[in-house]
Amino acid sequence: MICTTIRKGDECVFMTASGCKYNGGACKPVVEACEGCQRVSSYETGNYCTSAPDPALKWKNGNCNLATHIKAAVETKKQKVNPIKASKRR
Repeated sequence: MICTTIRKGDECVFMTASGCKYNGGACKPVVEACEGCQRVSSYETGNYCTSAPDPALKWKNGNCNLATHIKAAVETKKQKVNPIKASKRR
């Protein structure tokens, strides 16, 4: 349904005919760590995440899995090469 509380005019999964069913009855504003993310939208009442109703919970255990401004570092593990087996391969 269309949100009528905080993010007026946006589609919201927590909105029902009787009001917002999210914990507390409304979405929470973004935290500092969300600054720069493409999912943050500005509304009359402040900045809110379009994907998560409570962004602070997403950052509680580390990086948010929905953050578009964070790039995950991929570690490549270098394997040990046995010199005896390497000489036999040639």
